[in-house]
Amino acid sequence: MVAVALTWVDVSGITRTKTVPVERLEHAATWGVGMSPVFDVFLLDDSITSGRHIGGPSGDLRLHPDLDRLVTLAALPGWAHAPALRYAQDGSVHPLDTRALLRRETERLASAGWTVKAAFEIEWAVSKGDGDDFVPACRGPAYGMTRVTELAGYLRDLLKALKATGVKVVQLHPEYAAGQYEVSVAAEGPVGAADTAVLVRETIRAVSMGHGLAATFSPKVEADSVGNGAHVHLSLWREDTSENAMAGGDGPCGMTAAGEAFAAGILARLPALLAVGAPSVASYLRLVPSHWAGAFACWGLENREAALRFVTGAEGERSVAANLEVKCVDAAANPYLLLAALLAAGRDGIGAERRLPEPVGVDPAGLPEAERAARGIRPLPASLKEAVAAFEADDVLRDALGEAVTDTVSAVRRGEIDLLDGATPEEVAAVTRWRH
Repeated sequence: MVAVALTWVDVSGITRTKTVPVERLEHAATWGVGMSPVFDVFLLDDSITSGRHIGGPSGDLRLHPDLDRLVTLAALPGWAHAPALRYAQDGSVHPLDTRALLRRETERLASAGWTVKAAFEIEWAVSKGDGDDFVPACRGPAYGMTRVTELAGYLRDLLKALKATGVKVVQLHPEYAAGQYEVSVAAEGPVGAADTAVLVRETIRAVSMGHGLAATFSPKVEADSVGNGAHVHLSLWREDTSENAMAGGDGPCGMTAAGEAFAAGILARLPALLAVGAPSVASYLRLVPSHWAGAFACWGLENREAALRFVTGAEGERSVAANLEVKCVDAAANPYLLLAALLAAGRDGIGAERRLPEPVGVDPAGLPEAERAARGIRPLPASLKEAVAAFEADDVLRDALGEAVTDTVSAVRRGEIDLLDGATPEEVAAVTRWRH
């Protein structure tokens, strides 16, 4: 091992890094590595905006590697990776440290006797082009074995690299769009799940480059094609008994009262949650009806058109497998910030003893508008501007995330809205394609 990449994810969802030679790792863990707080207001094109709490050239933070999550990168020989903790020079936690924010939300749930298991499904598309255009690296049919055969060596090396890095892969398969694949990983605690999401994406990127390919996780690779999602799976567990609250109860689809309330809390806040879960202008090119993106605020048993898909698992393993899938989010999201917001919404649902409406068993887009209105099935925001407005008006998320985070998220989102104002869908896709 020669060097260690210390990473954090900014508000735009881009993984940033500083690296240290391995002989400096102990010093970095003790004293940190300097960085400017201005990175928190970088836009996706690396231009800089400012907020009331962050902005300008002054100030300094310290990056401390979390050595408990230090791993060698099988796809980058000689390199290792450690997620960074960010502190001010006086030792206080930086208010924009979203990893620390997620840990705080996890602890808040734990104080009430609950823990959460989480996992991200990661979709990406592979290009064999040399320039900025996207040229699908395989041509087989959607979900077809042909796509595995076409890139068998690439997929083999990816699975080997993930295993060597300690990632537990559940499955990998071709997806719908040209050149698109998806990998699912095992559920773990929320902070670990976000760390793993970053690690998986960087491993995919490295293995792709090693095969002369380019990987994109953009919500919309091509304006006229299906985009990449990053669905989140969540299950709520009692800390004292290790029982899954999403199963074994008398509520909808076997949920317990707490499991239902957790899901209902997330459902109630979905419009605001999109400002962190579907955080780019390109996200709203993906989030359209009848594309399995979950464009309506509703839930349903195994309904892939509902924003919240409830998964029971096979008969006999439901006590461990039952979970809630959040489908309306994508890989432009900062995974730490997204999970923190989801946990806050679920925690509020438990506290308020919320209940779910009737499940939706069909594509909501196919229902008459009057029936959707009568059943409370609302379309989710159709633009980032709408999502930001909902986010700014949401007191629950503001209280959970804090004023500095809320203000900075809004500033970055509005900066990117202005950046792409008037752009065509094709231009939005092109600008966003290789940034995430």
